[in-house]
Amino acid sequence: MVAIIGISAAAVPPTIPPKVLVNTGTEISSNETVSVEQSVQGQGYSVKYIYANVNNVELKEYAHGSGALDEESILTTYSANKTTHLGSGDWNDFEENCIQFQQTVNSWTYAPFSTIIGTGDYAQPVNYESLLKEKTWVKNRRAATSIQNEIEYAHAIRKDISAIVKEKTNVTYDPVFEGVGFTELRINEDVTDGKVHIGALKGAYNADNMFAGSITPKINWMAWRNPDLEIDEDYIGTYHIEKNITISTPYKWNKPSGDWLPCCSGGWDTMPAPYKGAQGGFGSSAKGIFDCTCYKWPQTAQFPEPKNP
Repeated sequence: MVAIIGISAAAVPPTIPPKVLVNTGTEISSNETVSVEQSVQGQGYSVKYIYANVNNVELKEYAHGSGALDEESILTTYSANKTTHLGSGDWNDFEENCIQFQQTVNSWTYAPFSTIIGTGDYAQPVNYESLLKEKTWVKNRRAATSIQNEIEYAHAIRKDISAIVKEKTNVTYDPVFEGVGFTELRINEDVTDGKVHIGALKGAYNADNMFAGSITPKINWMAWRNPDLEIDEDYIGTYHIEKNITISTPYKWNKPSGDWLPCCSGGWDTMPAPYKGAQGGFGSSAKGIFDCTCYKWPQTAQFPEPKNP
């Protein structure tokens, strides 16, 4: 007699594949906008300080003086960035920063101003006899650009001024870095019995200083040392001045990595010469391996196929 033994399928536990965690990377984006508008009319003493800094772009507006003032201004800043670091595929960093400022001084006329500070026995007269001073300054650090307009010791000022400073960068870790820096200052002003200074500075583009051997973009600091553009103007007296300065600086850097060790940070191509074996350095015994000069084509196969009998 043959006995047949069977096992119910329900009694066999199902096979559960192990859980695999896959890191797909990250993708982060953000943007921010700030806007400040103002309108001022009055007579007395005033002092104003505005400073805006959005990563590598900056703007500063400063003014003080006593007299009758009528002005309007608007300041807007914008910043956006997106970081895409996926588990597969190229990594990419994108960033855009911008500052825009516009001001209209309908009239600002110097006049002495007196007031009293304190009360009762502590009341003290205070006299303001400050001539008019105003300064607008923009700077784009990565593009190594700076422009300014400054008025000092003036008895009257009327002006329209607009400033834009922005930059856009796009870094692909393939590796490609490209961007543009834009800086503009437009001036239309009348100054009575004062001093006017207008200056602009544009540094020479230097990829070594911009990147310093890294894909991460850095600041170009060559403006003060080796400028491509330098403007230095001073006017003392009564003047009507119109000047538009626009500087656009596109830049691109592409340094593909090799297929062998140089694709890694600190690869053979980027090692100092003594490390590679020059002057008997410790890398002399390994030089042929990494620069592929030690390989010799064999004359015969090490394990030849056996011949048929």
